[in-house]
Amino acid sequence: MAELQQQVFEIRGEARILNRDLLSKEEQLSDIRQRIARLQSELASVRRQRDAVAQSDTTERDKLTLALQVLTEEMARLKARQRPDKRSLIGGIPVDSEYIVFIIDTSGSMFNFAWPRLRQEMINILNIYPKVKGIQVMNDMGGYMFSTYRDKWIPDTPARRKAIIDRLASWTPFSNSSPVEGVQHAIRRFYAPDRKISLYVLGDDFTGQSIAEVLSSVEKINREGRSGQQLVRIHTIGFPVHFMVKGGNLQTASRFAALMRDLSYRNGGTFVGLNGLKPE
Repeated sequence: MAELQQQVFEIRGEARILNRDLLSKEEQLSDIRQRIARLQSELASVRRQRDAVAQSDTTERDKLTLALQVLTEEMARLKARQRPDKRSLIGGIPVDSEYIVFIIDTSGSMFNFAWPRLRQEMINILNIYPKVKGIQVMNDMGGYMFSTYRDKWIPDTPARRKAIIDRLASWTPFSNSSPVEGVQHAIRRFYAPDRKISLYVLGDDFTGQSIAEVLSSVEKINREGRSGQQLVRIHTIGFPVHFMVKGGNLQTASRFAALMRDLSYRNGGTFVGLNGLKPE
């Protein structure tokens, strides 16, 4: 009898937890729908602005055209989150990895214009992985956020997660605005046949020479596992700094988008282009 009562108590407890989770998901769904409505309004506004711009003002038209692209992708990403997925996807991003590595562009353009939003995105990413076996944070040149954890995993604890977010406030190592070195170093150093790893590249532009060379070099070092898929997924969060700040470099920003879309696609990941720089 006592054992049966204990089972009843456990079932009631699980039911309460499930009810809380359901309420939370309903709130998230409502928020997503509101964001989609806002994006639809912004999209219509941008289309009207683009159509009104004179044909001769090619720079402004380029900015508005890319804004349209970013808004459209953001809407698609949010709509995807409304539909349940059978492969552990959140926002279109597979979240089945056991280790996560952040590769952050610490250039002046990112630090001066996108840092609060970057901090928010870091928190969002960590939240979709309640518990992993290890975390690492480096900049786009492969420099570690914490030298004490150089070439090894940061333990996943609430204290270490907080330390990562806190350290962001003053972490500004030199950057050449190219994620290539960081991606290559992360794969070479942390790849192992028995590890499921996700790389998260957060940046705004690419100043390197050749997109094709980057794709080729990463393909050589990110080998396939037994399933035929690369064991290191590469996801990207793109920040529209150069399209929203006066004097932005549209060429390097467009090259970043082109490179990271292809790199993410080829390496089992997802490219997410943000539509703004302010935290939501």
